[in-house]
Amino acid sequence: MPDTGTYLSFKIAQQLYKKTLDGLQPEERQRVESVAAKQMDIEALILGAPEAARVMLPESSIDSSLMEIRARYGNEDEYLADLDRIGLDEQGLRAAIERDLTVETVLERVGARAASVSDTDVEIFYFMHKERFRRPETRVLRHILVTINETMPGNERDAAHAKMQAILARLIKDPSRFDEQALKHSECPTAMNGGILGTVKQGQLYAELEPIAFSLTEGSLSEICESPIGFHILRCDSIEPARTQSLKEARDRIRTHLEDQRRQICQKSWVNALRREAKAA
Repeated sequence: MPDTGTYLSFKIAQQLYKKTLDGLQPEERQRVESVAAKQMDIEALILGAPEAARVMLPESSIDSSLMEIRARYGNEDEYLADLDRIGLDEQGLRAAIERDLTVETVLERVGARAASVSDTDVEIFYFMHKERFRRPETRVLRHILVTINETMPGNERDAAHAKMQAILARLIKDPSRFDEQALKHSECPTAMNGGILGTVKQGQLYAELEPIAFSLTEGSLSEICESPIGFHILRCDSIEPARTQSLKEARDRIRTHLEDQRRQICQKSWVNALRREAKAA
């Protein structure tokens, strides 16, 4: 495979699998090479277009991309060894990066020809797709966890439950001690942060905990409840009710979506036109 194809495969392996080429499984490598071959065909069309001849890349942009690749390695020797292993040298890599950036620049310029998105376009999209802007109820939850382990002294079922009963009694007496009790007794990494689970929506908790968590009122504690990993005490810090985002809240997101969509359509149409011209030639 020529240098450009090797670089494309190298880049696609990173994008798809976060792996080097040598680290790919056979079926992964096959997919990477298939995607790279299709991409090569498209890039050849793009680079043969008049728009590509007008691109002048600053050396600094190529240097920056090279530095980004080098930064993935612990040292220069690892970087050079990996290039050698996949059949690239620094000169070939630089040429492949320049080609890659040229293609990106051409596509950006073609995409810039897309029609601008008006306020009316945004409003029409919002009212036609209002279901996309519905937000489910979310809750900020905390928990204290004591695991059950019959082989670990102090964590047998009865001992773990007794420990949780004592914790719950302290919290009922003084709810402000939740952070302290979580730090002292919880066997979850969240103990270091007061037991906080973060903002949670339905479908993210163990099935045994979910109905309990979503029946709590703000500031209230649960009884001791059990999941596959042990006993829990839950606390609900706050509730954000289900709602539909307003047009004002959604406007920027919709505009970005429509602009991206129009750029992609414009780019795809332009590439398809290049294909038709190539077939007709």
